[in-house]
Amino acid sequence: MKIQFLRPSYFIWIIVPLALYLVYLAFGLPHAIWSYDWRDNGTHDPFVTRWYTRCTLAGPYGLFTIYPVDGKCPWLRFYKKQEGG
Repeated sequence: MKIQFLRPSYFIWIIVPLALYLVYLAFGLPHAIWSYDWRDNGTHDPFVTRWYTRCTLAGPYGLFTIYPVDGKCPWLRFYKKQEGG
């Protein structure tokens, strides 16, 4: 009976952390919606379509505020660490 100490199948788990690290390098870390402002149409109907004017996303690198031109806020966005001041 021959014992193999190093098989290629022992290292298959490395693919997942390596893929996550490559996604981090390419896109950054995820930031989720934290708050938003919208234009009120005066109907006070909770089911009416809203037009968002400001969206703030929070994540590991802080808060990022965006002003959408299409009236829609993303639920999740990726940001990289900002260098400098």
